[in-house]
Amino acid sequence: MARKPAGSTVNALYAGVMTLPQLALSSLAIGLAIGVGLSLLVVWAYRARARAEEETSMTIPPGITDVLRSMDDAACVVDVSGLVLATSKAAARFGIEVGSTLENPELRQLVRGVRSTGETATESLRITRGGLSLDPRLVSARASAIGTRLVLLIIRDVTEQERLDQMRRDFVANTSHELKTPVGAVSLLAEAIESAADDPAQVRAFASRISAEAGRLGQLTGRIMSLSRLQAEDGLTEVAPVSIDEVIASSIEAHVVQADSAGVELARGGDRGVWVRGDAQILIEAVGNLIANAIVYSPRGSRVGVGVKADDDVVEIAVSDQGIGIAEADRERIFERFYRADEARSRRTGGTGLGLSIVKHATQRHGGEVRLWSRPGRGSTFTIRLPRIDAPANSGQGKKSKKKRARKGAPATGATRVRNGETA
Repeated sequence: MARKPAGSTVNALYAGVMTLPQLALSSLAIGLAIGVGLSLLVVWAYRARARAEEETSMTIPPGITDVLRSMDDAACVVDVSGLVLATSKAAARFGIEVGSTLENPELRQLVRGVRSTGETATESLRITRGGLSLDPRLVSARASAIGTRLVLLIIRDVTEQERLDQMRRDFVANTSHELKTPVGAVSLLAEAIESAADDPAQVRAFASRISAEAGRLGQLTGRIMSLSRLQAEDGLTEVAPVSIDEVIASSIEAHVVQADSAGVELARGGDRGVWVRGDAQILIEAVGNLIANAIVYSPRGSRVGVGVKADDDVVEIAVSDQGIGIAEADRERIFERFYRADEARSRRTGGTGLGLSIVKHATQRHGGEVRLWSRPGRGSTFTIRLPRIDAPANSGQGKKSKKKRARKGAPATGATRVRNGETA
């Protein structure tokens, strides 16, 4: 066999070995590959961790759902997009349901603010209830972060509370204003009596005026107390069958002297033997207030009529006058406390501005309503509508069926004039 030359063997050996530049390039390529691999591994690990955190943060913590079920307020848990994940039962009143998004922009802004700061926030907002733009509600909205991506939103309806607070503020302000007049008058008249101590006639005149102001003060205080009781109570404390005949008779009797002094005739007509359920004294005061108002606003020589009309389920007590009437602009506010359509006349006649408000609340407490008809220059008619009941067994009228009592049960009568406390 022929032998290879020694030089060719050396060349072959060197041919299998990299040169330095090749070795450097190979090392660089391997380093880049390892670097890219490590970078991809880090990115993958970061994303996996982020996904795990997101899945964890999107999970409602244990117990939150149970708390929502037991809440009376509207409450919900929302995610970063405003999607509702869980709700309390009351949330439906504001149109908030699981799977929906918050529609109110102010609520969404509140949630975004809490999510960005991580701090609990509370705001007073006016939002619609159930998507009805005609039913805005005043609410206290409180948002708190749950983790990094969820927010607990609690919506408390404070509309009624705010209304009551405003009523109290108005009541205190109006009462303070109304009490200043008689109290101030009594103080001035007392000083006048001191100055006129040597003049018996002047003293008697001032004393008479003090008595009148004291009476007005007593009337105002009494009506304030009556109205406060009616507004404070959720229902009537003393409920029993009430004869409308007795209510009308007592109301008229209490105002006969006032009518005679004003030259106004009182007349009673309509159905008799009608009964309702309620508090007799409250109803007497309510009807009496209507009669007193009718007398005040009636011209001398006119008539005030008190009529009763009953059907199957409703009793109507109407008090009509032939007075100056009520302007249309005043009709919506006529039942407000201390509101007077004719300020000068009311002051002159000693009106308190509370009578019609008492009528309204007394009627509502009995499950009824008050209606008003009026024409300027022709007069006014106030009608109290109350639920009717059958006459009690011990009334002597017996229990009638609705059909029978509607046709016959309470015979209508003609108008009965009342003079000096007696019918004529």
